[in-house]
Amino acid sequence: MAQPFNFRGFLSGMASSCTFGMLPLFTLPIMAAGLSVNSILIYRMLIASGAMALLMLMKRIPFRISWKALGWCMLLGLCYYGSATLLFQGYATMSTGVATTLHFLYPVFVTVIMAFFFKQKTSKFTIIAIVLALTGISLLSIGRGGGTGNATAASIIMVLLSGLAYALYIVLVNNVRVLRRRNNIKLAFYALLCSNVYFVLHSAIAGEGIHVVPSAWAWLNLTLLALLPTLLSNLALMYAIKSIGSTLTSVLGAMEPLTALVIGMIVFGEAFTFQIGVGVVLILVAVTLIILSPIFDANIASRLERFAKNRADDDLPTKAS
Repeated sequence: MAQPFNFRGFLSGMASSCTFGMLPLFTLPIMAAGLSVNSILIYRMLIASGAMALLMLMKRIPFRISWKALGWCMLLGLCYYGSATLLFQGYATMSTGVATTLHFLYPVFVTVIMAFFFKQKTSKFTIIAIVLALTGISLLSIGRGGGTGNATAASIIMVLLSGLAYALYIVLVNNVRVLRRRNNIKLAFYALLCSNVYFVLHSAIAGEGIHVVPSAWAWLNLTLLALLPTLLSNLALMYAIKSIGSTLTSVLGAMEPLTALVIGMIVFGEAFTFQIGVGVVLILVAVTLIILSPIFDANIASRLERFAKNRADDDLPTKAS
């Protein structure tokens, strides 16, 4: 019998955002070794999609895919590429704290898209959790990080679009039937592979080329970057989206900057302040509220039960579609 309270789905959403929060741990050493951001992204997606292909071979998941499904995967890859590229461009023109806060408006975008285009009733508990999470992220982010701090209207729009692109990625996975019914490993493989094509084209058009990895240490960090905050994060993200829906999963994304903060304090010696402490508490309260929301809101419980009944069995090989 389907269980409306899918703790595994919530746990997957938190695991996804926590592993995404490991990005600075592996990215900063690679950048210090001299690789450009675009080269890092290309290697990241290439290694991740290669590892995903290996998983498909081990599980005997067929690579064949219909043109229709491939077209949607190309759109997913475009959203992933657009989110990363626009966010990094924002980092170059404003403080990273402001850029992070603006980017994490994506739960709002997800909620609005689901309400207007898919007629999903918005729970008051979800709204409260979004407000708490955004406030907490703002307290964690504002005043931290580098960047010029000279935000322009264009740079603000770019970062907002990065959040919108990520919101579309989250919405599409569970609301386009051909994507929702695909095996998660297969879906993640084609989404990452397509996004890598866009990064390579971007590099070629910009005339940047692809930098040579300078050392074994850089290769190790690239591999970990591809496996943890990419492969594992995307698989957990897709499972969470299909289990608890786009809106709840997006709010659980607040764990990402919280994880990055913990890593910054432990590894890079960043300070812990009262402001940061309040932000941490608000994020934890928001996440707890989201996890408990099926108990408080019958509509959410009913939605999760429907997802449990309709979600395709990701462990079984699927036909090309």
